Amino acid sequence: MHNEENTRPSRTITGDRVNLADIEERLGAPASYDGLREHFRVAVPESYNMAADTVLRQAAGPRAQAVALVCEREDGSVTRHSFAELAEESARLATLLRRHGIGRGDIVACYLGQGLEAALTYLAAFRLGAVVAPLSQLYGPETVLHALTDCGASLLVADAALWARIAGLRAQCPDLRSVLLVGDAPDGTVSFDDYRAMPAEWPWVRTRADEPALLLYTSGSTGLPKGILHAHRILPGYLASVSLFYELQMGDPDRVLWTPSDWSWVAGIFNVMLTGWYFGHTVVASRMRFDPEGAFALMQRHGVTHCFLTPTALKRMAAIPDPKARWQDLALRAIGTGGEPLPSAVLEWGDAALGVPINEFYGLTEVNHLIGNCRRLYPIRPGSMGRAYPGHEIAVIDEQGDPVPDGEVGEIAARDDDPTLFLGYWKQPERTAAMKSGRWVRTGDFGSRDADGYFWYRGRNDDLIKSAGYRIGPAEVEDALVRHDAVAEAAVVGSPDPDRGQIVKAFVRLASGWSADDALIGDLQAHVKRSLAVYKYPREIEFVDEFALTTTGKIDRKVLRQREVARKTAESR
Repeated sequence: MHNEENTRPSRTITGDRVNLADIEERLGAPASYDGLREHFRVAVPESYNMAADTVLRQAAGPRAQAVALVCEREDGSVTRHSFAELAEESARLATLLRRHGIGRGDIVACYLGQGLEAALTYLAAFRLGAVVAPLSQLYGPETVLHALTDCGASLLVADAALWARIAGLRAQCPDLRSVLLVGDAPDGTVSFDDYRAMPAEWPWVRTRADEPALLLYTSGSTGLPKGILHAHRILPGYLASVSLFYELQMGDPDRVLWTPSDWSWVAGIFNVMLTGWYFGHTVVASRMRFDPEGAFALMQRHGVTHCFLTPTALKRMAAIPDPKARWQDLALRAIGTGGEPLPSAVLEWGDAALGVPINEFYGLTEVNHLIGNCRRLYPIRPGSMGRAYPGHEIAVIDEQGDPVPDGEVGEIAARDDDPTLFLGYWKQPERTAAMKSGRWVRTGDFGSRDADGYFWYRGRNDDLIKSAGYRIGPAEVEDALVRHDAVAEAAVVGSPDPDRGQIVKAFVRLASGWSADDALIGDLQAHVKRSLAVYKYPREIEFVDEFALTTTGKIDRKVLRQREVARKTAESR
């Protein structure tokens, strides 16, 4: 007997099918947000490996000789690498890593900028079932030392120039057995180029989908940066949302993706690199220091069609008049942005000056791409965070963990089965458990949802500073400041800023015998840059004679934050 139900095509839409043609084919109707929400499912098999499902899968298919990676170096030279080449070269590097004792579950720290070496390090480590711990090239020695010792990295791959910053600290890293350097390799280290002589014999470990793959260090509101552990399954969780903020165009042929964001951040890794390779597209890598004109020129040179840019970067680019007249061959189709609220004026600039939609999204490193926009499916409401992306169940909850009515402010929360949810904080189970409230995972961000499902951001519940897309913990900046001989006491808060969202503002009480002047401000700023990272230094320093204290005797940062908000509000009038 003929069964019409069995012959009807499935209406289920998975992450790899979130593009306009596939959605409409599956739904049998025009693509819509409601239709996608109803029929979308994240498909994650029991076994999953991010190297195998990106570069290695493409290398075994019709895209084998397509360009996977374009590398533009500091001297302007450009190299191009196919999927087949990345697959073979990462197998050679995996063999070298194995000979240095790296296997399943071992931690490989990656202290590299964008480029071929970073790409191969990620792929080789994933092939071995090892865990990559990316370290930003912006990190200073103390932050790098903390990460290396905290995670117990067995092997470090680094640029020689970056290694020079921390070489003297190696004795403080007892777990670090091997150091592979890109560039000159002094005694006690190994040349990264040794991988070229290795046989391309290593296939890949059949890892479980929930097996650890990535350990990201990021700042919190207290203490030193904490490790955020993700599994291989994170990539399937990102596919649909990346496709959405890139306007459902990831299924189209010949896309070219780029971001100035460091590949040590979750944005660079998933919004561009791995997602681009999953869909068989070209990824552009560049070591250029971001500047607006340089960004436009790079995108034109390489035919970039889709990019991730922070709101701060976009604000700087929007200051350039008539960019399409200067860069007439721009191929841009869509821009994704996140990390801080996007001003509505920048949205308008994207339409008027570029003719390109800018889709903002929201999430945390711990659980990401929760809410956002896709102009192809629904209108953007300026000032709104967007709507819950398909596959993500989002609520606004009260202190008891119960959802509040639409229009009421509460804490934004994701469900504990979210496809991008991390495995936990490294060696901090109590902190991990503290994020949960029943089935909800708290984000620490407050907002409201309107009757049409759009979310509106209201602020955070802690002292975390979000500046130009970076998360900066006040405690680590304070710790660096008080190690300077001139500082007796310090308090750090986020101060409102029209360009960066917030800047780091430090209040300092000087030690006896020191006088406040501009030279000392510059010295303190340089001290923090050297100790932590360039982006963490206090852009403003104010000297005080004493601090207001809480009833428990702690510095009352709430008073300082309120004062800063009042001051900046008055200045803007």
